[in-house]
Parts: sequence; C-alpha cells; structure tokens
Amino acid sequence: MYQQLIDFFKDKSVLILGLGREGRATLKFLRKYYPETKFTVADKNLVKVDDDNVELICGENYLDCINGFDIVMQSPGISLRDVKIAPTTTVTGEMDLFLRFVPCKKIGITGTKGKTTTTTLIFRMLQAAGVPSMVMGNIGTPVFESLDEVEGKVAVIEMSCHQLEFSHASPNVAVFTNAYPEHLDHYNGFEGYIGAKLNIVRYQNEEDLFICNADQPLESAAGDLSFVKSRRKEISCKAYENDEFFRKLTSLSPALPGEHQWQDIFFAATAVREFGASDEAIEKAVAEFTGIEHRLEHFNTRKGIKFYDDAIATIPNAVLGNVHALGNVGTLIIGGMDRGLDYSEFVEELMTAPIDNLICMPETGYNIADELVKKGCGLNIIKCETLEEAVAKSFEVTQEGKACLLSPAAASYNRYKNFEEKGNAFKRLVAEYDT
Repeated sequence: MYQQLIDFFKDKSVLILGLGREGRATLKFLRKYYPETKFTVADKNLVKVDDDNVELICGENYLDCINGFDIVMQSPGISLRDVKIAPTTTVTGEMDLFLRFVPCKKIGITGTKGKTTTTTLIFRMLQAAGVPSMVMGNIGTPVFESLDEVEGKVAVIEMSCHQLEFSHASPNVAVFTNAYPEHLDHYNGFEGYIGAKLNIVRYQNEEDLFICNADQPLESAAGDLSFVKSRRKEISCKAYENDEFFRKLTSLSPALPGEHQWQDIFFAATAVREFGASDEAIEKAVAEFTGIEHRLEHFNTRKGIKFYDDAIATIPNAVLGNVHALGNVGTLIIGGMDRGLDYSEFVEELMTAPIDNLICMPETGYNIADELVKKGCGLNIIKCETLEEAVAKSFEVTQEGKACLLSPAAASYNRYKNFEEKGNAFKRLVAEYDT
C-alpha cells in the first residue's frame, strides 16, 4: 500500500498544473482519497472538469497563481524557468512522489535518445525471465494510473527530463542512455537540461546501480559527478566487440540495426541481470523484438522503395546514426520547428552522408538546405513546403531498391501536434500515394 503517498496531501492546498493525461491521473487519485476536498487546476488552455469541487484557472496568466498553494503538482512540459517559487510552496509531480512513496523495486530509464527502446527491452526481458513487472511513465502510462497494480512487481519506468526535473528520489536501477542538446528553451540551456536528467541517479545509495554510456562520458556533459554514491557500470559496444554473447545478441533482431541500438540492448541486459534474468531470457526477448512505432520503423515497400518512419528523431545526432544503420538510404527527409539547436556540425556531416537525395521541409530544413548549397554540397537537395510534396518527390527521386527515411532532426510542432502525428501522416501519405 502507499499510505505515505496519500498522507502527503493531507490538510494541504493543492494545485494541479496542467490537465493533460498526467494531470487528469493526479486529479483522479486525489479525488479517490479526498472526495470532499477542493482542488484547483491551472492550464493555459480552456479545459473542462466535471467536478464541482475543482476550481479552474485558465488563460495566459495561469502560472501567476502558483505561490498561493502548499503543493503544486506540475505536469511534464510546463516550464517554470522564469517563475520565482515561494519557499512555502512545494513543486513536485507524479514521478517524484512515486519514487519517494510507492514501495516497489524500480528501474528508471532516461537519456536524450533510446529511452523507449531500452525501456521496452527491459520489460520484455523481465517478462521472458518470469519476473513480475510493469512498464509505465513517459512511455505512455502515468505512474499514478499504475498504483493499484504495481505491488509485488518491478516498475520499469521511462523518465523524461520534465518528469525528473522536480524529483527528489531515484530508482534502484538507473539507466542513462546518452545526452545531447534538447529542450534548451525549457531549461535555459544544456546545463539545466542535464541537471534535470541527473536526478535519476542523484538520490541513489550504495546498494543501487547506475548504468551509463562509456562512449559518451557524462562528465563531459555534466561536469563533476562525485555525488554519485551507487555502483556504476559503463556500457560500450566497442568493449564487447569480441564478446560471443554480444555478437549473438546483435544478430538476433533485424529491428535493432546499428551500434546505438545494440548499446540499448546491453543497457537493458545489464539492468535485468540485477533481477536474475538469464542469458536465455535476454536472448528470447531480443529475438522476439519487432521494433517500436515511429522509431526507425519499416512500415511499407512501394515501387521497390523501402519506407522508414523515424519521426522520433528530433535532434541531429539521432539522424545520421540511423542513416548509417540502415546502410542503403536513397532519400532522407528532414525539417521541422526551429528550437535554436546548433546544426553546423550536422550540415558538415551531411556533406559526405551516404544518401542521394535530401528533401528539406520548413523551418530547419530550409535553413540547412541553404547552408549546404552555399558549401557546394553534391547531394540532390530539394525543398518541399509540405509532407505531401515530400512524399510525392520521394517516389520520384528514390532509386528502386533503396530506402526513403523520414528522420526530421527537429521537433514537429510547427505543423503537427507531436512526432506521432507526423509519423502517422507520413505513413498514410505513402500508402495513399497514387503512382
């Protein structure tokens, strides 16, 4: 039971900041244990709640009310970087409270890229090993929706930087896949972004385990990590090149091509061994893994062209790794919302990238195309205003037998609600294209 979690809110004024899926899960939990208590919901958008004991504060100035409450339950993604929090107000969230007060074993996974793949692999490996477990968090299920089912199980939790930002507890096993510039506008820079993610390990003790990327030392991104008290295991594909088990694992699943995804396999394998998973269980999970939607997903072959949806690739570092992993990309489609990322290195890498055609969409794609033209790039560079135009052009220019990869290297918010909506639109347009 999680009585400490329930008691945390006793006799406190509570603000639910943001009424997305996690905010609604929070309200449902609070109402279950405090049926007559008045709560407040603040959201920039006009939202509706069928509850007479909920006060709504909506509009552009919705953050102004924060310091009027004892507890603020922040929904992931709402930036408080410019808000001065009063010492009498505690800002927290579902992830923080789950880690602090729910009595179960926990594996947490964070990183700029590879979170969902590693989380899913860990869960599948534990299942194959017969270890009772549940998957939750940023992967799609708010942790408060899993409270009544998690007892006696291992909680496998994908953790975003936003969910970790106000966390003051860490999981028993923490996996940090990698760190690249992302969400800089939310955190006023890379240092703040990494600082939020490091809460996954900041509160571990000597009995806990921290698994990280040896090929990308966190010290180079975060500086001094002397606060880490837990055991530390660094994973590097290069270190396993001559390992028979490693070579076997990387050959078992065609849905996990490329060194960066092989590393995800070994992050997962290292985590589940803490819970007694055998090599046989690990192998079974990898062999049965068929991939995850919008993550280097081969979804269609038309006119001899293999189409891949990699809409999740919203930063430059993720894109060319997947181009090399596939090894036969004729056309790469990039572009999306400009969030102030530095694309100079990406432009240089594109100059010699093993692709024939580069289709560029607004906003970032147009800027990248202009820079490449200035540098005399030999790729066939095409600007397309819409995804519909990009799909039509990809059928026209992609050589039969090669791949067409949507891997934006930017966020999708300038045209789409999220990367899932963009990926789904791409798949629909390919399927419906009249050749």
